[in-house]
Parts: sequence; C-alpha cells; structure tokens
Amino acid sequence: MNQPTPSRRDFFARTSDGLLGAALAQMLGADLLGHSATASDEAIAPHGGGIDDLTPKPVHHPATAKSVIQLFMNGGPSQMDLFDPKPLLGKMDGQPYPGNVEEIGNTGTSDVGVMLGGKYKFDRHGESGMWMADVLPHTAQMADDLCMIHSMWTDHPNHDNALYKIHSGRLFMGYPTLGAWTVYGLGSENQNLPAYVVLSDPLGLPKNGTRNWTAGFLPPVYQGTPFRPTGSPILNLKPQFEQPDAVTETARDLLKQLDQHHQSERRHYAGLDARIQSYGLAARMQLSASEALDLSGETAETLSMYGVGSSPTDSFARRCLMARRLVERGVRYVQIFLEEQPWDSHVDLEDNHRAACERTDRPVAALLKDLKRSGMLDSTLVIWGGEFGRTPTSQRSGDLYTGRDHNMQAFTSWMAGGGIKGGTSYGKTDEFGHKVIEDPVSVHDFHATILHALGLHHQKLFFTRSGLEERLTGVEAPRVVHEILA
Repeated sequence: MNQPTPSRRDFFARTSDGLLGAALAQMLGADLLGHSATASDEAIAPHGGGIDDLTPKPVHHPATAKSVIQLFMNGGPSQMDLFDPKPLLGKMDGQPYPGNVEEIGNTGTSDVGVMLGGKYKFDRHGESGMWMADVLPHTAQMADDLCMIHSMWTDHPNHDNALYKIHSGRLFMGYPTLGAWTVYGLGSENQNLPAYVVLSDPLGLPKNGTRNWTAGFLPPVYQGTPFRPTGSPILNLKPQFEQPDAVTETARDLLKQLDQHHQSERRHYAGLDARIQSYGLAARMQLSASEALDLSGETAETLSMYGVGSSPTDSFARRCLMARRLVERGVRYVQIFLEEQPWDSHVDLEDNHRAACERTDRPVAALLKDLKRSGMLDSTLVIWGGEFGRTPTSQRSGDLYTGRDHNMQAFTSWMAGGGIKGGTSYGKTDEFGHKVIEDPVSVHDFHATILHALGLHHQKLFFTRSGLEERLTGVEAPRVVHEILA
C-alpha cells in the first residue's frame, strides 16, 4: 500500500520531537557531561590567562588607580540644584518653558509644568572656586579633590534602562557591569575576599535589584558579592560547630581532591568552576570577611568623622567606612547603593534632596578625607553619581509644581583620587542646565575613562561570545576624557 506524501504540517509535526529531543540532550549534556552552552569555548581572558582566574593580571598601560569605590545615588540627583547653578532658572521661576516643550522629551507634554528655580543657595569652595549647594557642606570642603563632570548624558529617560546603561553600557539586562569587567580585567589583590563587593542599603535593594552587579555573560566568578551591612556580612559564614584546625584542614584537602577529580571531567563547565571557587572563597572568608567589616577597631574620632552612630548618617557612614577597609585589604571594586530611588524627586524636590544630602554628605566627605590622610586616595578612584539628571521645568502634581522630571540629556557626576585632576570642572550645559553644549561625556566615554585610570584599554578588554568580541563600551568608538586626568 502506497504511503501518502507527507504534508508540510506533517513534516514539522514529526520533526519537532527530534528537535526538542536534541535541545534537551544539549541542556542535559551541559550538566551531566560538564559542557555549558553558555560558557563559550572561544572566550578568552584579556591577557591570555584563565577566564575565571581572580589572581592579579597585568595591565595594558600604567595605571593611576588600583581600586574603585562607586557611591551610586539611585534616582537621579538634580544637577542644577546641587552642582551646576543656573541663575536664569531663578529669574524665570513659575514661567512657561521658553522653548518647545517637546524638547523636554521625557514625558507627555501635559506633564510638563513651568520653569522651576534652584532650591538651594550656592557658593564657591576651595582654591578652585567650585560651585556647590549649601546642602553639601562637608563635600564642599573637599572641592579641590573633586573633578566635577557637568556634561554627562545618557540614552534613556526611564530608570530601569538608564540604570542598565550606567552600570553595563547597554540599555537592557543581561550584560556585565563595570565592576564585573574591572575584576575580569585585573583580578584581585586579595584571594580571601571577593574582588567585587556590593554594600546595599538595609532599607531595601535598588531598582533592578541584583542585576545592578551581574556578571552577565562573563564567568559567574566576576559578579558582585553583596555583603550585609549589619550582622554577619554573609549568612552562614561561620561554621556551625568548632573543631580542631587539623581536622578542618584535612576535610578541606579531601574536598579539594574530590573537586579536582570532578572538575577534570568537566573542563568546560564555567558554572562548576565558579561554584567550586565560591566554596573555597567562602572557607577563606570565615576569617577575612568578618575582620574586614568589623568597625570596633576604628578610633572614636574616625567613627565620629563618618557619622557612625548618628542619625540620619549611620547606615551610609558604616558602609563608606567598610568600603575604605575593603579597598585597604585589596578588594578591587566596591559599590555602595541606597534603597530604591531616594533621589527621584518628582514631588517636593527641596525636601527630597535635602534629606538625601543629610544621609550621605558627611560620610562621603569623610571617606575622601580618610583615604587622603592614609595616602590611599592616590590609588583609589571614587565615583559619585546617578543614572541621569533632572529637568529645568517642574513636573505637575495636581496644583503643585515642586519637583523635577527625569532628564537624560544632561547630568553631573564627579570623580576623585586615582589619577583624576582635582579642583576641575569639566563640560558645560545650556543656560537652563537642560542640555550639554560643551565637551559632552557619554556613558561609554565615562566607562572608557575609568578603565583607563585602572590601566585597561577599553578596546583590548573583551570577551569573545558567539564569534563576537563583546566589550563594556560596545562597538562604538568612545574617547578617554584625558582632560580630567592628572
């Protein structure tokens, strides 16, 4: 009996099982046979070493910074209210925006209110005469150590995308962050602590949560390790019961041998490599992590300078002091976050920003002073800033015009230490602080400059994935902002 000719529908119905089976076999093979589909065999380290090795690696050129402390101000601080005074805004307070409201570009035109004057008094500070608002009196004392970048801009007015951009150079999730790229390129000077540490806020995670410190497609060993700011830095860090050191060492040696045997048959499984390394690091951290974050040995003068034990500075102060102790012990990259969007001042900017400054100003200045007096500021790059800025117009909230909307077209960030030229103001915005008009600095420029200070060339630092050389700065041609380098 002749079989009927199969239709197109029959063909795909019959072959789908085979395709699904092949996919299932591939996924199972990754776990059972040790080959990960996401851990590319083509992946290469920046200097020819192992792709998941945290030992120190050589730099591309002489570095001016060995470590980074990033003070991330979630939500978008207002540039014209804190660092970039615009007298014309005050004169036009309450008047309609003089241009096309479509230029505001961040919300529907019905939400654009009127011009909103600056909320705080400004003064010049230091020998450099740097402008700063009176809600930042402690940071103002460090003016001659800061490089104020007034001409930052980004690609998206929404928090989620702008956060992905400022941390990973891309507008979407799944890409490695600046901290991950840094430790991928440089490794760590302390094998008993994570190379990339995140100190998040006890009040909660920032917007986008743990994706702010992901390793993306890099081996998992490069992702940020969150430390709890109170209590034990990592849960279950200490052993449940005490036993003689000799017994502990024997058990660890046996476990190491078993791991090596297991790993030898799964050489291409990056996830397994990272898991084994994380267990080894956890064992070493039982002594190192608790000591690094123990503030009891700090002097009363130091604790007071940071604002430890005082309200409302205590939480942020503790984390700034912990950051100093971590970089002092060779940690490569430390990030300090606030809870979800405390700088997001859509309503009542004056009270909103004042409260955020009261929490952070004193600890930030103390961190700079502390690093400077110990000589560590020369080799530690400190970064302050958010994901975007604020508009010169108010955002309407009922009958109130007291807050500002998001502004992706201009914002201010500052750097200090690590080879940065202190007492410098770079870039310029228009008379309203709305758009960059001189020396624009893109997020990719910003990242390339940070990598340069760390001795890494943004084009030479890459990870090959599916035949593509992936970089923090993408396929564009960013520039290192040499003008701000000492």
